[in-house]
Amino acid sequence: MYDLLVVGGLGVDVRVRVPGLPLPVVDSVTVDPIDLRIGNTGAGVVLAAHALGLRVAVVDTVGTDPAGDVVRAALARTDVHAVLADDPAGTRRSVNLVDPDGRRMSLYDPRPGGPPPFTVARLSALARDATHVHLSIMGWVRDLLPDLGDVVGEGIGTSTDLHDWDGRNPYHRPFAEIAELVLISGTALGDHAARVAAALAPRPVLVTRGADGADLHLGGTVSRVPAATAPGPVIDTNGAGDAFAAGIVAARRHGATWAEAAGYAARVAAAACTHDGMEYPADLLPRE
Repeated sequence: MYDLLVVGGLGVDVRVRVPGLPLPVVDSVTVDPIDLRIGNTGAGVVLAAHALGLRVAVVDTVGTDPAGDVVRAALARTDVHAVLADDPAGTRRSVNLVDPDGRRMSLYDPRPGGPPPFTVARLSALARDATHVHLSIMGWVRDLLPDLGDVVGEGIGTSTDLHDWDGRNPYHRPFAEIAELVLISGTALGDHAARVAAALAPRPVLVTRGADGADLHLGGTVSRVPAATAPGPVIDTNGAGDAFAAGIVAARRHGATWAEAAGYAARVAAAACTHDGMEYPADLLPRE
């Protein structure tokens, strides 16, 4: 039995430390060593949840390429149960530009989409062996959502992170409608966050705002979730939102209310920002 099944979202990150954002328009800029490592949103949730002591499984596609080898090797260093299909389009990848304050700009290459690599029956078997399912907004996952509604129903918690959804793009809506918990970045929503959250009621909606914390929309009320103080210097904010999602799942697994879970998740996200990359060392993320 797994505490968490993450569906989709594996890839690699090419991390580049830059002197500032935006970059100057020049021929070249000398930077620190450029790293290639496991990344993307699904990996962030998987590895943070694993670091928090949850029993985790992940199902996704990965290319038979050097980037895919990086993903497989990172997962092999954990006890995460990985169910991977070969993707002929190659492994998804991002280039993350990170400034001295840990802020980042991500250039995302999702790779061309193809037909779903897994049957509904295969995903159903995995989901029924988990207490919570987190759905990454991959194209192949979206194609299967109409048939997954009955699977991730009673007895199985569900969540999704819509990232920078503007509240209108129809691509994201099926994920929001199937999930018990919806996370959204407040960057693109602006003043429309309350309207979008109300439209998704009665499910709880967490609008994340980075260093400004988050807003928990629940039952027609809005609760402020203050950002936690990082336990050390902020090195890399990439993956903080994914660690936040993992913290919510972990806290709810232990009986926390939504508000308590959000407060705990803020501390998990703050701790994640003090580490370079998503392969968190033991005892970095707070478990209490």
